[in-house]
Amino acid sequence: MRRSIPALAAAVGLAMALTACGGSSTPESESTNEPTTAETTAPALTGTLTMWVDETRIDIMKPIVKEFQDQTGVKVDLVQKVSGDIRTDFVSQVPTGQGPDVIIGAHDWTGEFVTNGVAAPIQLGDKAGAFAPSAIQAFTYEGQVYGAPYAIENIALVRNNKLVADTKATTFDELIAEGKESGAKYPVLIQQGDQGDAYHLYPLQTSFDAPIFVQDDTGSYTTELGLGGANGDKFADYLAKLGKDKVIDPAIDGQKALEAFQAGDAAYMITGPWNTTAFTDAGMDISVLPIPSAGGAEAKPFVGVQGAFISAKSENPVLANEFVVNFLTSEAVQTELYQAGGRLPALTAAADKVDDPVLAGFNEAGAGGAPMPSIPEMGAMWQFWGTTEVQIIDGQAKDAAGAWKTMVTNMQDAVDKA
Repeated sequence: MRRSIPALAAAVGLAMALTACGGSSTPESESTNEPTTAETTAPALTGTLTMWVDETRIDIMKPIVKEFQDQTGVKVDLVQKVSGDIRTDFVSQVPTGQGPDVIIGAHDWTGEFVTNGVAAPIQLGDKAGAFAPSAIQAFTYEGQVYGAPYAIENIALVRNNKLVADTKATTFDELIAEGKESGAKYPVLIQQGDQGDAYHLYPLQTSFDAPIFVQDDTGSYTTELGLGGANGDKFADYLAKLGKDKVIDPAIDGQKALEAFQAGDAAYMITGPWNTTAFTDAGMDISVLPIPSAGGAEAKPFVGVQGAFISAKSENPVLANEFVVNFLTSEAVQTELYQAGGRLPALTAAADKVDDPVLAGFNEAGAGGAPMPSIPEMGAMWQFWGTTEVQIIDGQAKDAAGAWKTMVTNMQDAVDKA
């Protein structure tokens, strides 16, 4: 979606014997005398943990799993699944007892997993406060946390420093003016394409205080649409203005936007970290900045979070909890995952030590971001969203606010039928 539209392990010993299904019993003290509390040695974890990972994540997880095995003595059966199948296989196989204990994936799987009863809630306790708030919100569903986050990604504003050395703009309109003053062909690039790209326009939309869904006090998304009403109408009118002024062009899709920015044809581009490597490899001097507001409120990009879920039917819940809640959430492991995968750590302490200015810029831009909704109703929103935005941008919709109202009505019908 993103491209078409981001103390070491806890002590291994436990105070009580832990036995996983199919695992061996814990060792007993060899002393013939009754041990004192100080002499008692906590037993090691035993058993086997099965973990599913797709081909896009397995290489960064292999050394992490080996480290966990070396520290705990727990055998981990790391199974590679096809990215297109892993999510649906988890939903279908967990109820039959054939699924894994742990699955590594994206936070927007949460809603489907919870509604199908295949993911268990986890208890992060005080550790929750050590993560970026958006990362915890991302895995929160109906007030409970279902995944331990390890990496975050989001879009931001990327600047071509050769064309603009210093950004003084505090609003999106001022940014456009700065881009035009640079003499670039495009003041700012926002990819669209024939089907639109609501993902890349979302920061501008949220700056009008018109989120796709309303969040409750726990950070969970409700099924109440938030993009209608006067704020939505204002955003629609603003989109029409950007289209009329040729700031946004539906003919420029992701690939064309990438090529144009690399060619030095734009002062700014709204994009994600998955494209910045191509820029730096091409020798470009870039900076990453927060996206300025167009509507007066904070511009909040969608935040994508990677993490680990525990199966609701795990035969080894203690081992799964040790890996997911204690090991994966440590600063050392989160740092290792960042170094291997290039995604910003979800743990604040690890993220603060990232010395890559590009990733640090994305971190700042996404600090107040909105997690991609994981509720099942979200899937039906895209078909109405992008298409309507394109019709407004290219002038097909003569009444921008009217077209937006129709879109919201269609979305509400889809929500009601879900």
